[in-house]
Amino acid sequence: MQTLELLAPAKNLECGIAAIDHGADAVYIGAPRFGARAAAGNSLEDIRQLCDYAHQFGAKVHVTVNTIIYQDEMLDTLKMIQQLDEIGVDALLLQDMGVLTEVRAQNLWSRELHSSTQCDVRTPEKAYWLTTLGFKRIVLARELSLDEIKAIHQVIPDREIEVFVHGALCVSYSGVCYASEKCFGRSANRGECAQFCRMKFDLLDSNGQEIEHQRYLLSLKDLCQLDHLKDLADAGATSFKIEGRLKDINYVKNVVAAYSSQLDAIVKAEPRKYRRASVGHVQYNFTPNLKKTFNRGFTHYFLNGRQPDIASFDTPKAIGEFVGKVKEIRGNISFNVATVASFKNGDGLCFINDDRELEGFRVNRVEGNRLYPFGMPEHMRPGMALYRNNDRAFEALLARKSAERKIYIVIEMEPVMGNEFREEPQGVKAVVNIMKTKEADGGLIYQVAEVFKE
Repeated sequence: MQTLELLAPAKNLECGIAAIDHGADAVYIGAPRFGARAAAGNSLEDIRQLCDYAHQFGAKVHVTVNTIIYQDEMLDTLKMIQQLDEIGVDALLLQDMGVLTEVRAQNLWSRELHSSTQCDVRTPEKAYWLTTLGFKRIVLARELSLDEIKAIHQVIPDREIEVFVHGALCVSYSGVCYASEKCFGRSANRGECAQFCRMKFDLLDSNGQEIEHQRYLLSLKDLCQLDHLKDLADAGATSFKIEGRLKDINYVKNVVAAYSSQLDAIVKAEPRKYRRASVGHVQYNFTPNLKKTFNRGFTHYFLNGRQPDIASFDTPKAIGEFVGKVKEIRGNISFNVATVASFKNGDGLCFINDDRELEGFRVNRVEGNRLYPFGMPEHMRPGMALYRNNDRAFEALLARKSAERKIYIVIEMEPVMGNEFREEPQGVKAVVNIMKTKEADGGLIYQVAEVFKE
């Protein structure tokens, strides 16, 4: 039977707990130092608390120490890794082979070692080589097709393969992009990427003639493989990773819920073939919708080979969901929208103007499909496509308790005999099916679901 793991990002302890509550089988979180997101470090105490919370559901915590380490940082790095092992972290993600060598030589780590996506694994040969160094799991580059993933799995069938399924895409291969370091002295391999690919550029031909002026020529859309999880599982992937260690808690809740629900549907359709990597049934108080959280538009990227329309040339920011077209503008006060969508006061809307620039605004008042902005956008005109990149009603749902995860526990009770001379039992054998819930205050609540008596 194939185990399917949903691996979610955790900017901090709060996001990590939310990910578990909404169906993640594992979370990955930054160590206090030396992670590929320098702005997303966490204390050892917070990581310990996350481990305690996750483990009660059979979920795991992975910690990233996936940057290149300088020699004068080695002792501090190794000490931190040993401390992470002592507090119960389940897996360590590494890029630096020097760190790996020292960790193994000094027996500083007793659990799983995963090769980071920063290792740039695109070939079966490199994947196999990493397994010979002691990595139990190989995190593949985002740029691979299904056939390429299958080819790698065939070479390392006894090792776990982790693939990205959702979130931001780099214009270069992970681990081998040096643009930020070259231009700004901020290395992506040190967790300090300056987002070079989200900047504006002019495009010139060989004669110096300008073809494109100030466009986001290197900005890619966001990855979304929600409808291809089974294809990836059949190709050999066992862990499905959501990008986003800098994203907020509502992003984590919504995206994790969407992917967890999809994995549950796959398991339900073929229960003899697949199972989830952790335990617990999640009840949601909202309907997940990926269009309602941060995205630059979605792409399957290279899953089925190299494809066009993978870039977001007009903006690197979140566009959101299409909600209709501007119909009639009344002075500088209000406008009508041709739409079937409903709006709320405070919604964030945006559009691409005639100069191919993103313009955004807040809705101050709503009267049916007539909207009154705080300030009328200068370049809006009838016929323009309108998008919502901040849905106040949806955000309000996520701000409350949006999910509850419960574990089914079976308790068997054996007959109790009165004494050694009496053959009939004084009690009865019962199988009690109980659901366990972890409450926010740390108390455990038990709820009887079913009782069977013999």
